[in-house]
Amino acid sequence: MKDKLTGKAEELKGKVTGDKGEELKGEARQKAGEVKQAGKELAYDAEHPKDSEDPNDPDREDEAE
Repeated sequence: MKDKLTGKAEELKGKVTGDKGEELKGEARQKAGEVKQAGKELAYDAEHPKDSEDPNDPDREDEAE
């Protein structure tokens, strides 16, 4: 989240001052923040698998009877 906010501020600063490099730097930092967030979400999902309640879900693992 920090990277996305910092990137947005840099992008706006670049737009206001007419500094295209600063603007692009801000956009790149925002994208990096999005990638980091996606990675964190994937890691969380891998550690916390969802249990399916739907018996017709093809991804659901049946318990041994």
